[in-house]
Amino acid sequence: MIRNTATSIAAAIGMACALCAHADEIVRIGHVAPLTGAISHLGKDSENGALLAVEEVNAKGLVVAGKKVTLQLDPQDDAGDPRTATQVAQRLVDDKVAGVVGHLNSGTSIPASRIYRDAGIVQISQAATNPAYTKQGFNTTYRVVATDAQQGPALAAYAAKNLGIRTVAVVDDSTAYGQGLATEFESAAKALGLKIVSRDATNDKAIDFRAILTKIKGENPDAVMYGGMDATGGPLAKQAKQLGLRAKILSGDGVCSTDLPKLAGAASDNVVCSEAGIALEKMPGGASFAQKYAARFHQPLQVYAPFSYDAVYIIVDAMKRADSTAPGKILAAMPATDFHGVIGETSFTSQGDVKHGAISIFSYKDGKKTLLDVVRL
Repeated sequence: MIRNTATSIAAAIGMACALCAHADEIVRIGHVAPLTGAISHLGKDSENGALLAVEEVNAKGLVVAGKKVTLQLDPQDDAGDPRTATQVAQRLVDDKVAGVVGHLNSGTSIPASRIYRDAGIVQISQAATNPAYTKQGFNTTYRVVATDAQQGPALAAYAAKNLGIRTVAVVDDSTAYGQGLATEFESAAKALGLKIVSRDATNDKAIDFRAILTKIKGENPDAVMYGGMDATGGPLAKQAKQLGLRAKILSGDGVCSTDLPKLAGAASDNVVCSEAGIALEKMPGGASFAQKYAARFHQPLQVYAPFSYDAVYIIVDAMKRADSTAPGKILAAMPATDFHGVIGETSFTSQGDVKHGAISIFSYKDGKKTLLDVVRL
């Protein structure tokens, strides 16, 4: 899979270079996500979305300030690691990118954001949901998904009202994303009258959850809420089923991937999860995007590709409105964004959060992801 993605990027760069000969200006747009490690499939999915947008813009032709512009995607791998994320961010600054789509994880987006702020480069995260990301007071931080302050309560409300959940054990992976989502869920659940029977922490590299799950089995909750990604959430759900837990497994967008059934096996049918955005099948351009994505990459999309795709177009839209490819002028045009794309209308609050967000709730049936509900914000 890594080889195939590398080949796709190399081919795309080759095509872009062929266009470069006819361009007056080459403009780089950065993309950052984990391309190695346990959640590399989510990172590659996001990168593919950004690449598809860049290829389309180049095919249509882009003129800014009277110059023919060719976009180049500058893809970087932060491996989901905060320290690597800051190194990658500085590399993109040194590459003189016009804007950045990324990072995918909250735990990488937050430390990298200071570097982009210092450089005056817009950063649009396609997936970071921790509220702290846009609460730093930086004029460079934006996101095209809802926050965990919205996702956690929506998942808790669905569990209480639609699943009849009354008692919950909460587990998180100790990352900014997982811990943050679990905390938001816990606070909302308590407000709804649910009882939190325990709170445990693991880590984002864990593969054996039997000790925690055995303890939770003794507590006999109606549900286990897990804050983390699918690479760990899948094994947790699988091991819960093997240990005979009756509890539903609840989780957020990090777990809610197309690949979850591969990681959890039949236990995926016991998972109810949320996404911090509109479901693909409800997106205005969702159906056509899914077809284009499959035709280009010969695989189904996971979660984040539509969001990274629109993020590229939002940067290009700001570029056009500013009539400039200068990062500072692109940044100055961002607050007035009102872009209609695959995911719908995108405009931003003064902090850089989306104004018209949504939370989608899913389950899995026979290994297939199924939409249950959409909560409009």
